[in-house]
Amino acid sequence: MPDVEELTEGPPHELAMENAHRKAIAVARLRPQALVLGVDTVVALGARVYGKPADRRQAAATLRALAGRRHAVISGVCLVRDGVPRTAAATTAVQFRSFGEETVAWYLDSGEWRERAGGYAIQGRGAALVAAIDGDYLNVVGLPVPLLLDLSPALLPST
Repeated sequence: MPDVEELTEGPPHELAMENAHRKAIAVARLRPQALVLGVDTVVALGARVYGKPADRRQAAATLRALAGRRHAVISGVCLVRDGVPRTAAATTAVQFRSFGEETVAWYLDSGEWRERAGGYAIQGRGAALVAAIDGDYLNVVGLPVPLLLDLSPALLPST
């Protein structure tokens, strides 16, 4: 994939959609006949956006900020077909359990926080941090499949 400058600040929905669009367009320019998918996921606590933590210290700070609170996981999706981009976003609310430093250290030691928006992966050990979700689980994993299918129903087999 070509290098794409990802935005890190701005309204969370716009940020996720713009980054997904940038990723998809960068690849579509190289492969104009291909069906191209770009996705970007951010975690937002109010207007504050938590992307991928740069290091363990930042990951710890993110987990502490999210502990015991409800946050939004927002994925921007951009599908480019025949040079035409279609972009949308999905949001899932995630309620974290309350937890302390021992749990933060346990999770960070797994290394699972690396390259993860919000510093956690719900499909792994991160599930232990979550009390509840409201919305699409696959969105929290990183690809909101129902939204993708809404953007391009032709991806489903015809019956």
